[in-house]
Amino acid sequence: MIGSIVHLARNLRAGFILAREGALGLFDPSALPPSARLALRLARTIERRQTGDGAARLSKALTRLGPSYVKFGQFLATRPDIVGVAAARDLERLQDRMPPFPRAQAVAVIEAALGRPIGALFLDFSEPLAAASIAQVHKARIHTPEGEETVAVKVVRPGVREGFARDLQAMRAAARLFERMVPDARRLRPMEVVETLARSVSVEMDLRLEAAAVSELAENTKGDPDFRVPKPEWDLTARDVLTTTWIDGVRLNDIEGIERAGFDREALARTVIQSFLRHAIRDGYFHADMHPGNLFVDREGRLVAVDFGIMGRLGLKERRFLAEILLGFIRRDYLRVAQVHFEAGYVPPHHSVEDFAQAIRAIGEPIHDRRADEISMAKLLTLLFEITALFDMATRTELVMLQKTMVVVEGVARALDPKLDMWTTSEPVVREWIERNLGPLGRVEQAGRGLWTLAGVIGDLPDLALRAERVLNQMEDMTAKGVALNEDSIAAIGRAEARGNRWGMAALWIIAVSLMIMLFRGFS
Repeated sequence: MIGSIVHLARNLRAGFILAREGALGLFDPSALPPSARLALRLARTIERRQTGDGAARLSKALTRLGPSYVKFGQFLATRPDIVGVAAARDLERLQDRMPPFPRAQAVAVIEAALGRPIGALFLDFSEPLAAASIAQVHKARIHTPEGEETVAVKVVRPGVREGFARDLQAMRAAARLFERMVPDARRLRPMEVVETLARSVSVEMDLRLEAAAVSELAENTKGDPDFRVPKPEWDLTARDVLTTTWIDGVRLNDIEGIERAGFDREALARTVIQSFLRHAIRDGYFHADMHPGNLFVDREGRLVAVDFGIMGRLGLKERRFLAEILLGFIRRDYLRVAQVHFEAGYVPPHHSVEDFAQAIRAIGEPIHDRRADEISMAKLLTLLFEITALFDMATRTELVMLQKTMVVVEGVARALDPKLDMWTTSEPVVREWIERNLGPLGRVEQAGRGLWTLAGVIGDLPDLALRAERVLNQMEDMTAKGVALNEDSIAAIGRAEARGNRWGMAALWIIAVSLMIMLFRGFS
């Protein structure tokens, strides 16, 4: 009960700061139920008069609330199905920037993590160059067998784990309350959203896992001549420290710098799109934070990605789903696009495939009346997910993350080449994967995997039969004799019930006293 009161207090404080800074103005009231619209309208009455757009106000509010909420805002930018398309677009502009912590604290974290003094680890170690909610980056130099090398050193912010743990508990309480008070919101799975954030943050706060992500992506792309990632220095990496090779290059948002260096902007735009699709469809593992600040072009003209705290993973079913719907839209085969949704189990079977295909046609036909360079693949997927909501398609977190990343990637590519033909650029990657995995060879491999799985099940049949027999015998005993409770169990149940009643009465007294204080203040 005390924990619930603490979580309520934290959530009320967060709501007050968001309302006070005007951040609630980002949310579209038409997407909310009537009770929530009324609450939003009342909350906005305490807004502070100020200038600045919605994203600036939200950034200020989240920064006041601390690193956990900055990360939560960044995460919600990937979920337009929850906050609405307009709010998600504004949240995209929210930069995960926090004040840096002192170099001395970073040195202390590194020395504790690696067990050696800073002078024995690095030849030199700079002041912080960039700071985010979870970690900050320093530049350093190290000795290698090939000579001296410049590296980037990422250090976890002191105390960040404890702060995230407290705030995540409050977010879980808010999600449970939201599900209880707004039944229609259960389709959005707010508890699952918070748990996904918790898993994402736990991965981001263990920099060994980020090093593993760099290594896995490097292995997947070792045959790609136009894409590379930095190399992790495993001897200088621990839970709180990540050391990678330093990237010298031009950021993709520096259009003038790219032109001065003589790089082909159109070729770079194609590389951005095709690299992302290869990672998502071919490998099932993609960089899910590919904003321009995380992408460089090196001296050889290769695309280089950095900052691997947020990664996306797709199973074979999801990859097939993505490839087939993209190819279906290219070929205007809307019935096949609809069938793929049903085959994947994303749309409940009580709906009509033909009706769903008709709804998809309403999305697909208008794009074929436009020039190729005017068609947005990311917008197409956004509209598709809006239509699927009408057919009770449950939110698929991995697909929404993919779609949102595609929005960012497409924006980066179109900034390089405003007349980029998304379909011509994407079609070779999609077609190659479909021919490889859904053609004759792919069917043979799929059958082989099925036979291997079946062989494993057959081999486990004797153990499964013995386990089933034991469970049935236990159920028969319980049916015949009932469930026995010893005296200690009965006494423990009684004590727990008494504690619950005492806390319940205490909570009622706290609420009553609070109301009396507010009434007396109102009359005074």
